[in-house]
Amino acid sequence: MTGSARIREAFRAAKEAGRPAFIAYVTAGYPSPAATPQILRALAEGGADVIELGVPFSDPLADGATIQHANEVALRHGVTIEDTFRMVEELRSEGFATPILLMGYYNPILAFGEARAAARAAEAGVDGFIVVDLPPEEAEGFLSECRRTGRSFVPLVAPTTSDERIGRIAAAADSFLYCVSVTGTTGARQELPPGLEEFLARVRARTELPLAVGFGISRREHVLALGRLADGVVVGSAIIAAIDAAPEAGAAAQVRRYVEELTGRKGHEVSGP
Repeated sequence: MTGSARIREAFRAAKEAGRPAFIAYVTAGYPSPAATPQILRALAEGGADVIELGVPFSDPLADGATIQHANEVALRHGVTIEDTFRMVEELRSEGFATPILLMGYYNPILAFGEARAAARAAEAGVDGFIVVDLPPEEAEGFLSECRRTGRSFVPLVAPTTSDERIGRIAAAADSFLYCVSVTGTTGARQELPPGLEEFLARVRARTELPLAVGFGISRREHVLALGRLADGVVVGSAIIAAIDAAPEAGAAAQVRRYVEELTGRKGHEVSGP
């Protein structure tokens, strides 16, 4: 099964269960490289349907202070894009089956090589990429490599995106669209932004693919509210904050409890290979 197909299957299973797919973000190498595999397992055990694994980058412009700090710590640990691939590869060798997207910025992919990155993703068991600063209009080469290797390319749309451009962005997607809830950086917020329903309606009018909403989601009531509007929810900064609130030895357990709270599930089992 291709990475794109695995992600589509995760959304299909969530829809069949009558809930939005839960997509969880963490930064590779935060709080340490050794802790990352444990935290990824905890995300899946807590109920994550898809995981975004952040590739550390020195200038994460779309991210707020919480994820910026996680990137800085991971970079101090020397974590690279190849280290990130290797983390996934080792988990896959143990039978870990939750879909994993690498999320980050174009510079590490450019330095690694577009064709090499897509091929390495397929080899390691990475299902696809979310590249925040690579718009589809400039992604022809990398998009071609992702399609050639069966890896998903997930583009982003924002409330300021025109209807015409939403259509062009949707044409580049193959598993779901990431709908940015606000015009700003990532970070947990108390309330969902106004106008979100209208924004999602505009996107849905131009694609049949699932829509996932991210930026600012941090509470169970956010997940419930978005479940009536979207096909998936993305939580990142709030998960990093949960890691920060625990000693490193207890970070995985803290993450699992927090994700269970957000998803409303207990004792979720990781699916087999």
